[in-house]
Amino acid sequence: MTQTLKGKIALITGGSRGIGAATALQMAAQGATVAFSYSSSEARANEVVAKIEAAGGKAVAFQADQANASAVKGLIAAVVKRFGKLDILVNNAAVFVTGTVAETTDTSGFDRQNRINYDAVVTAIREASRVMGEGGRIISVSSALALRSTWPGLADYSATKRAIEGYTKGAARDLGAKGITVNAIGAGSTDTEMNPADGGFGEAQATATAIGRFGRAEEIAAVITFIASPAASFVTGAVIPVDGGYSA
Repeated sequence: MTQTLKGKIALITGGSRGIGAATALQMAAQGATVAFSYSSSEARANEVVAKIEAAGGKAVAFQADQANASAVKGLIAAVVKRFGKLDILVNNAAVFVTGTVAETTDTSGFDRQNRINYDAVVTAIREASRVMGEGGRIISVSSALALRSTWPGLADYSATKRAIEGYTKGAARDLGAKGITVNAIGAGSTDTEMNPADGGFGEAQATATAIGRFGRAEEIAAVITFIASPAASFVTGAVIPVDGGYSA
């Protein structure tokens, strides 16, 4: 079977677990050399690298704090220094901080969420756009909650994801002439450590979808991997819902 990403260098932020890890595995299986960042768990990152290498792929993990703009810039530079180029960027790293507008007085968590969920994405896109060439792919993982805050306490999180989607459309216009596509994935409720299907609001989230269940990380990763492929060369400026019909 032809590997759709053979010869490509891919960087996935937040690749040690969940959607990021699933994407790293799938892109490696499609022939990409995969670099990914992790925040704190070197052991978890090494497990992902080991899985990819055991399957015959190539991967390397970099520690980087996505809340630090200098670290994000350094991550892009480190990947280019190591491999000589960057073809694919997947902005996946994110945090989920909740709290109602009126009742939250300590906003430090929201501030960090803004830095990771939005500022880091913007920084990574800017840095990647300077080193990518024709055929480059930039994909950011947004959320179905960017469209509507279904439950109380989601305003700040939803805003970060909506901002990513707006930036995606603008960046697609800016980078189209360079042959770089920029897209976002509107991921629905996905069974990960950050949002387990058996968690407190799991049933409510599942019933809000058209198919009545959580998504699997591999299902989100499959769409990301397709958008990174040459077959998606005419897709740019799009926000693609992968949410089990939550937005239907």
